[in-house]
Amino acid sequence: MEVVSASQGVLGPLLGKLAGLLEGECARLKGVRREIRSLKAELTGMHGVVRKYMMLQDPDVQVKDWISLVRELAYDIEDVIDKFIHQLGNDGQHQGGFKEFFRKTARRLKTLGSRHGIANQIDDLKIRLKEVKELKSSYKLDDIHFEHLVVDPRLSALFVEEAHLVGIDGPRDDLASWMLKDENSFTKHRKVLSIVGFGGLGKTTLAREVYRKVQGHFHCWAVVSISQKPNVKKIMKDLISQMPCKKDFIEGIDTWDETICIAKLRELLKDKRYLIVIDDIWSISAWDAIKYAFPENDFCSRIIATTHNVDVARSCCQGGNGRMYEMEALSDLHSKRLFFKRIFGSEDCCPNVLKQISNKILRNVEASHWQLSAYQVYYPLEGMNSILSLSYNDLPPNLKTCLLYLCIYPEDYVIERDILVRRWIGEGFISEERGQSKQEVAENHFYELINKSMVQPVEVGYDGKARACKVHDMMLELLISKSVENNFISLASHSQTDLAKCDGFIRRLSVQHIDLELASILANEELSHVRSLTVMASTCIKHLPGLVRFEALRVLEFQDCQNLHEYDMNGIDKLFLLKYLSFRGTDMLKLPSGVLRLYDLETLDLRNTHIEGLPTGIIQLVKLQHLLTGRYPYSGTAHGKTKIPNGIGTMKNLQAISGFNIIKSSLCAVEELGNLTVLKDLILQLDSGGSLEYKRHEEMLLSSLCKLGTCKLQSVWMYSNDSTSLQFLDSWSPLPYNLQMFQMTTDYYFPMPKWIVPALTGLAYLDLNLIEVTEEGLRILGEMPALLYLSIAFKTVQKERLTIKDFAFSCLKRNSTLFLRTIGNVQFT
Repeated sequence: MEVVSASQGVLGPLLGKLAGLLEGECARLKGVRREIRSLKAELTGMHGVVRKYMMLQDPDVQVKDWISLVRELAYDIEDVIDKFIHQLGNDGQHQGGFKEFFRKTARRLKTLGSRHGIANQIDDLKIRLKEVKELKSSYKLDDIHFEHLVVDPRLSALFVEEAHLVGIDGPRDDLASWMLKDENSFTKHRKVLSIVGFGGLGKTTLAREVYRKVQGHFHCWAVVSISQKPNVKKIMKDLISQMPCKKDFIEGIDTWDETICIAKLRELLKDKRYLIVIDDIWSISAWDAIKYAFPENDFCSRIIATTHNVDVARSCCQGGNGRMYEMEALSDLHSKRLFFKRIFGSEDCCPNVLKQISNKILRNVEASHWQLSAYQVYYPLEGMNSILSLSYNDLPPNLKTCLLYLCIYPEDYVIERDILVRRWIGEGFISEERGQSKQEVAENHFYELINKSMVQPVEVGYDGKARACKVHDMMLELLISKSVENNFISLASHSQTDLAKCDGFIRRLSVQHIDLELASILANEELSHVRSLTVMASTCIKHLPGLVRFEALRVLEFQDCQNLHEYDMNGIDKLFLLKYLSFRGTDMLKLPSGVLRLYDLETLDLRNTHIEGLPTGIIQLVKLQHLLTGRYPYSGTAHGKTKIPNGIGTMKNLQAISGFNIIKSSLCAVEELGNLTVLKDLILQLDSGGSLEYKRHEEMLLSSLCKLGTCKLQSVWMYSNDSTSLQFLDSWSPLPYNLQMFQMTTDYYFPMPKWIVPALTGLAYLDLNLIEVTEEGLRILGEMPALLYLSIAFKTVQKERLTIKDFAFSCLKRNSTLFLRTIGNVQFT
């Protein structure tokens, strides 16, 4: 299934939408089918041409201009089609699927007289299509030869003088020591050092310096750089040419094929202690293609590989004899030295009158640019962009789109994974793949961007996975420039406004700052084609154009806006395409009533607002997948005061709910939780205080949990502001076999729950309050096969000595955490 992309816009999905129209009964009406079929035929041809041009590494400027025209036209066509479908539908409540919707639509078309209107609009679009098609011929795009002489910007790193480097001594000496570690031991296996980090961070420089420091300990050595499309034969020949060998050994080298080249290199190296630097490996397949050329010969041979991809780095040092070194930016001290060295030659040469202003520059956020190139005397800006562009251009189109989307956020912003993933889905960037849900595909994209060193991981959790990421300032500058080129994101911030650079209508708008001047500029823009609006500014928000002008929105987020009550929400009910709506962190007191008419909504995020009640009509939003409420400070106690809406059991698509208060909710609503068969994540507050009055609530909650445990429930967090008993959970049956995470935040302590047994093979995170621990309890916990994180709080100090066997907590020993609070006399044996 085609998805929205930065380069091609909605061209792919639009073809699918037009095909759906042709299958519907409304297309049987006179004139409509012919017009739609004509549109689809023209766009199909253009789509093929665009895809062909997008395969070019550096398209001609005229090609880029033509692609831009096609992309903008496709956006405009989809806007017309979406509006047409909506006008003829039943406010989005088209039950019975796509064909049933069009059957009803066709009947309305005959009486509404709308055929003429849509036909006229399609005629106008066809005229534009014809003009764009003719431009391709007049530009003679197919006759353009794409030959560009490009100098690799990384070459300078191979030959930089040691005296020009800053901050390299520590890492170089550490890695050099590791390289020579087994020199005098009995084990003399070949080892691989993988140096990983994103472009421009100094991988090549570090590898070269380690190479220089240790090469005297080896019989032979060589350095080779790998291109994005490696030529194995050329790589082998380059390595052989650097090795000492007799003249007759390389006789006929020009006639050798790949197999002979690899065999010859192996022959050269088999009885030598060799040192090889393989710079810039782009893929696992590239490493697999060359690795067998380097024999395991028990002479303490070493290979240094550099890459921007974590998966490639791991692949290179597989087998237990390798080391993966992740690059880091310079420390503040070394950044300062680099700055003064670049500007003045050294800090001592800086005039006193300039020292104060220089220090101010270093404290400024822009000083982080000096940290990017970790060891060299600073790449020129153009060279740095070229290096980063190499990594960007290597990404597949879907990852490019997801990465470009990050420029909606300001510098140094911590981007939460779950929020980003839901936004990607709402924008239409993600489709199901190979049996994976959209959520799973989007999360994989997130981790892939981290593994490829395009973004920096933040808040790495118990399972080794990042919960958030950040974009380096230099990478952000590149993404913004690429975004402007594709008219992908338009920014309004303190430092820049890209509105004037738009090549067409504004498609996605990120408002990071707004004042009266900017509000005036926006007021004069055509905003009916904006597909996502992100507002992170509180000041003067009341001057932002009203929602009624943003009729094409799919994603709407007001992030931490504390004056949102001043903004005009009228028209929110007209956003019939909206899939993602977030008021998170705002001062909202009440949910706008128009939200209840957003029938395509998939995510509603009301966390950390003052909204404590949901209108009864919320259950009409049957496509909702994430309904998030409650207040969750990073420290302190969570608060959930929202009632579970009566009728929630009809919201069959809910996958995550949070912030609901069991005691404030009706028994019927608590019972209906058990009907949410695709629910994965559940966060609830229970404050009964042990009162018998709420015994039925506990029974109903248990009943619902027992039902959910047999479905897809993966995560449960129960919290309380008092010592509410959770003893009723002891009767949880049948076992929740899909459960991966259980957390309780309460002052209540109970015996070891009966349902926590080794049969829960997926349980990886467990946070419990226990009255006491027994050796049998520790044995059970120690046998949990997937447990990565265990936190247990005990009510009393343990008096008897307990023993944890050596084989227990096998997963915890490798890479995770065990917290035993308020306990003594525990012994590991």
